[in-house]
Amino acid sequence: MNNKLASVVIFLMISVMVKAQDNPLLGDFNSPHKTAPFDKIKNEHFIPAFQESIKQGESEIEAIVKNPAAPTFDNTVVALDRAGRLLNRTAGVFFNLMSAETSDELQQIAQEVSPMLTKFQNDISLNPVLFQKVKKVYAQKDKLALNAEQHTLLENSYVNFIRQGANLSKEQKENFREISTELSKLSLKFGENVLKETNSYQLHVTDKSKLIGLPEGALEAAAARQSRKIRKDGFST
Repeated sequence: MNNKLASVVIFLMISVMVKAQDNPLLGDFNSPHKTAPFDKIKNEHFIPAFQESIKQGESEIEAIVKNPAAPTFDNTVVALDRAGRLLNRTAGVFFNLMSAETSDELQQIAQEVSPMLTKFQNDISLNPVLFQKVKKVYAQKDKLALNAEQHTLLENSYVNFIRQGANLSKEQKENFREISTELSKLSLKFGENVLKETNSYQLHVTDKSKLIGLPEGALEAAAARQSRKIRKDGFST
């Protein structure tokens, strides 16, 4: 490696390290109980965190695929289960936050990262080499002396590949990719529409008998708000 190329590589490595240090989603969670440091996480952290964690996940999957050793439970199934943990953590933080405290900006981020996540998952489940490795381990399941947890992991890993299109033809896999990508976008859009309708829903109760049990103060406050609305709109309902 010449000096110029070495300098470029070092610069890129330092850039990645700095990016991780500046992004709370990419570093260790040193908060109490190892929970996400929500006070430090900003919306602009999510896209870079997803991009970096997907890159790491892809490297972990590539290492399994290119491993020249014979497939075993440890070097294939366990390694596959561990791959993408940073991505799982990033996605967990993002989608939990989106469910609890969504916003237009978070929804826009979700629309952008959803195809990225779908592609990452499809690249795993539709990888023929990776599936063959898992299949070989699965074929030996009765000879591996696995405990209940290990047997469940192997069973789920194999079945998930089957359910996610591993046995499809090349043409069918491409069609599956298109459908799954479109479905992920539509699912997000459906959730957004439900949320908007939920937030805009109002129940106008005119029969006071249906409000029995509510504190009198709450009823008075509601009546006062309705009176202000009537005066503002210039008509009554």
